[in-house]
Amino acid sequence: MGTVPTDLLLRSARLPGQDAPVDLLLRDGRVAELGPSLTVQAPSVDLGGRWVMPGLWDAHVHLTQWALARRRLDVSAATSAAHAVALVAAAPTPAAGATLVGFGFRDGLWPDQPTAALLDDAVGDLSVVLVSADLHCAWASSAGLRFLGVGSHPTGLLRETEWLPLQGIVDHVADDVADALVDDACTAAAARGVVGVVDLEIADNLAVWRRRAAARPSRLRVRAGVWEEYLDRVVREDLHTGDPVGGLVEQGPLKVITDGSLNTRTAFCHDPYPGLTGPNARGVLNLPPSRLAPLMAHAARHGLRCAIHAIGDAANALALDAFEASGAAGSIEHAQLVTSADVERFAALGVVASVQPEHAMDDRDVADHHWAGRTDRAFAFGALHRAGVRLALGSDAPVAPLDPWVAVDAAVTRSRDGRVPWHPEQALDRRVALESSVDGRGLLVQAGAPADLVVLDADPLTAPLRGMPVAGTLVAGTWSHRAL
Repeated sequence: MGTVPTDLLLRSARLPGQDAPVDLLLRDGRVAELGPSLTVQAPSVDLGGRWVMPGLWDAHVHLTQWALARRRLDVSAATSAAHAVALVAAAPTPAAGATLVGFGFRDGLWPDQPTAALLDDAVGDLSVVLVSADLHCAWASSAGLRFLGVGSHPTGLLRETEWLPLQGIVDHVADDVADALVDDACTAAAARGVVGVVDLEIADNLAVWRRRAAARPSRLRVRAGVWEEYLDRVVREDLHTGDPVGGLVEQGPLKVITDGSLNTRTAFCHDPYPGLTGPNARGVLNLPPSRLAPLMAHAARHGLRCAIHAIGDAANALALDAFEASGAAGSIEHAQLVTSADVERFAALGVVASVQPEHAMDDRDVADHHWAGRTDRAFAFGALHRAGVRLALGSDAPVAPLDPWVAVDAAVTRSRDGRVPWHPEQALDRRVALESSVDGRGLLVQAGAPADLVVLDADPLTAPLRGMPVAGTLVAGTWSHRAL
């Protein structure tokens, strides 16, 4: 892809909230002009009154893991460990010596315990590794544990620091295979109107995306996050957040994980989880405050924004402390449980709340159980917005589908599958939710803006959001998806 070599005129487009159609002239990857009945000699496409708005961004993805998960055994429907085992037993047997990798289980409310013995009884010596939907734990058979390099384990359920260093083992495929899968996933994302993602894959993202940009034109804009172990090279090259690194790829923020997740019961909270005792009863703190603030200050001195994973209310408080102490700018990723006082601190410090609304739909029952009495401030998008906090919506794919319309719908309706809305006081207005999905550009296309656009067959301000019909997507003025 890249910048468009010639002008492109989009005729008879409707902008959200406006009745009169306009024409849009795209030139050199930007919106050069818009107005009624432009008289320009250029190749043209008649949109027939379809709606056009800035293209959608997903502010938090793990793109390679999403690409891999789309091909893995789906165990997300499992309602118990026994049910998950049955899904594994019914799956096609992999080639001799290969590992069966599944994805998507959520054991937070299961009536039974996932163990290696349960898998062994069903599949014998087959190597099986099931990755949880929240990516913070994995469940393996005995052969799967050996594949991961774990000699023995009391349960076969690896959580947080036991699992995260091993995640790359199941995610490792040849570069050309991974890149092809990612390109396919980007094609699917473009078909949903996505023009850009913040890729926070646990990898050397600078090297990965330079390789991909050199090999083939990108279908999306990518902000490639950097992890602490790869930070030195980014600093040596004097790359700041927003600097181009090749094609449509730019340097993203420093990503840091401070705590665990709700489903794994490792999100770090002020109060203990029901039934848990001991040092981890309130969850797990993966990075102590004594390390977090200096790391963020170091990144800020070198022109990098910070994206800090914090899910529990105690983790969010500590992350905000670190933003204040370090002077860094950036976002808290997830912000799933936040006290009222810390909502105000988000606003005062100018910290972006990078949130994934579909998680609220996935986790509402788990939250009602494990965060009982606190869910009035769980996934508190409404409270954050009312306090003046900037929101950036995403999916955390593969934790939720890479589909911004799903995220917007969850934020607006706080409901799915016909259920009663969950804490509707925390819902967002539709316009606010959409504006939180277009990279801060607002819903009206403006002259001079990047020609990153989505063409819709329905009015985004009134039509059903899930399954929104996308007729076309343009990135830098070039079609990345076209169905008209």
